[in-house]
Amino acid sequence: MYHIFHLSHTDLDGYGCQFITGRYFENVKFYNSNYGKEIDERYEQILVDIEIVNADKNVILVTDLNLTPQQARGFEEKLKSVKNPVKLILLDHHQSGEECAKRFSWYFLDISRCAAKITYDFFSKIYGEKKELGRLSQVINAVDIWLDESADFELGKVCLNLIANSKELNRIMFDEANTRFMFCLLENSIRYMDKKEPHILLEDNIHAIKKSFFQSGDNDTLGNLVSKYNVEQLERLKDKMTIFYKGYKGILTFNIGAVSIIGNNFLVQNPDYDFFMDVTSRKTVSFRANGKADVSKIAQELANGGGHPNASGGAIASFRDSFSYENVKNQIIDLIKSKEEL
Repeated sequence: MYHIFHLSHTDLDGYGCQFITGRYFENVKFYNSNYGKEIDERYEQILVDIEIVNADKNVILVTDLNLTPQQARGFEEKLKSVKNPVKLILLDHHQSGEECAKRFSWYFLDISRCAAKITYDFFSKIYGEKKELGRLSQVINAVDIWLDESADFELGKVCLNLIANSKELNRIMFDEANTRFMFCLLENSIRYMDKKEPHILLEDNIHAIKKSFFQSGDNDTLGNLVSKYNVEQLERLKDKMTIFYKGYKGILTFNIGAVSIIGNNFLVQNPDYDFFMDVTSRKTVSFRANGKADVSKIAQELANGGGHPNASGGAIASFRDSFSYENVKNQIIDLIKSKEEL
C-alpha cells in the first residue's frame, strides 16, 4: 500500500484534485502551495514527512502546479537522498510546463483539461469511476479552462469564488483544518450540481454551508463561530506556538486576522498565558494582553511600537515572510534572544 503525499495549488482546481485523491485513497497527506519559493518549501517538508512516516512505498503527487526546469531537476536530485522508495507523479495543464513535460518522464501535461479532470480521469481508469467525482471534475473544468458556453460554467464560477473567498482559516498555521474546510465546501457543492439552477441555489446557501462546518454547539453568527473555532485550533497547537519574553508566557500566531477578538478570547480561556502576539507578512505585529503583561512595553522593545497596556502594535523591519510557521517562530525567538541579551 502506498502512502501518498499530495501537493497542489490553492485554488478550486488545486483543492479539487486533492478532494478527488482523498476519495480514492486513505493514506494521503495534503499540502498546498502557490507558485515560486513556496513550492520548494513544501517539497522540502514532504521529504521530511516521508522519513517520519517511514512507509514501504511512497508517492509524491503534484497537481495543478507547473515547475520550472530548475525546480524539476531539483525535485529529482533531492529524491536521491530519501531512503524509502518514492514514485514522483506530476499532473498539470499549464502551457508553461511544456518544456518540463518534454524533459521529465514523470511530468504529465495536457492543456485540454483542468488538473482536477486530469486527476479524476487518471484515477478512474485505474480504480473505477465515481459518478459524483466525475461530475465535480466537469464543473471545475468548465470554469478553469473557461468554457463559457458550457452548462456547468455558471456553477463553476460560484465554486471558484467559494474557494477563493473562504479565508476563515489560516492555511499556514492550520493546514489540516483548512483542507477539511475546503473539502467540506466541495462536498456540499456536489449536492447542488444536478438540481435546477444549481449555481443560484449553491450561492444562496454558502453562508449556511460555512456555518455547518464551524458549528459544534449552540448556533451563533458565522463570525463568532469562526473565532471560536480558531481559538480551539490555537488551544490544540498552543504548545507548539508558545513563546516567552522576560518571564512572560505568550502565544505567537502568523496572519491570524481578527486579533482583537481571537486574541482576547484565547487569553480569557487560557489564563496561564500573559500575551498574544501576531506577526503578519507585511512585517507588522499586533499584541494583546488581559491585564497580566504591559504589551505596550513589549511592542516598544520588540517592534519599535507601542500603544495601550492590553493592545499594542508595531513592525519588525528585519522580518522575512515565510510559508512555514516554524520559520516565522524561529525568527521571533531569535529577535527575543537579541533583545533579552541587551
